[in-house]
Amino acid sequence: MNELIWIGFALLDLTVTLVMYRLFGKTGLFALIVFNLLLCNIQVLKTVELFGLTTTLGNILYAGVFLATDMLGELHGKEEAKKGVMLGFATLILATVYMQIALLYTPAPDDFAQPLLEGIFGFLPRLAVASMAAYLVSQWHDVWAFHFWRRVTNGRALWLRNNASTLVSQALDSSIFCTLAFWGVFPAPVLMEIMLTTYLFKVVVALLDTPFLYLARRVRPAEAAHGN
Repeated sequence: MNELIWIGFALLDLTVTLVMYRLFGKTGLFALIVFNLLLCNIQVLKTVELFGLTTTLGNILYAGVFLATDMLGELHGKEEAKKGVMLGFATLILATVYMQIALLYTPAPDDFAQPLLEGIFGFLPRLAVASMAAYLVSQWHDVWAFHFWRRVTNGRALWLRNNASTLVSQALDSSIFCTLAFWGVFPAPVLMEIMLTTYLFKVVVALLDTPFLYLARRVRPAEAAHGN
């Protein structure tokens, strides 16, 4: 069942990205970037078995962020894509800091939430830094590479710029995060296995999102459709 749920959820998240754009335009894509980033950093704590491999959740939501930034770049320009990246980065920083402050409060004697919140948000600073560094570098590269390939191909071959930018960016993300977070924690072979498995599932979602990017070019935001 895990495999069916994973495939279904991937298609759901990519479809929701299109729906958000149709209903709210680029504002919907900004909101989706923030939503996916916050949720994927919670889902990543859960490990599951997929297709005989052990991996973490969160890969679908994180890959969905790349679709949203590519849609911003394709439909609204490079600067809007950069704005989406920085909005996501600022949200990650604020969420991390604010939840660490929340954990500093002494809980009431009958409180039950503190241990649960500590389990979810009590990340080591090393993990938080690894996550934010990997996100910023990979997303910044994705925006640059997307427009580089768009310039090289004179605006043709959307599938090429989408995949050429995203697949390399996902490799940067997985390698930076795993190295910063787990170097010295796991033996080198285990570290490489985690890195490759994480990247593999991100690649699958990246390939799945290509048709959705083509569909996005046909979707008119509701405000545009009504002449606003």
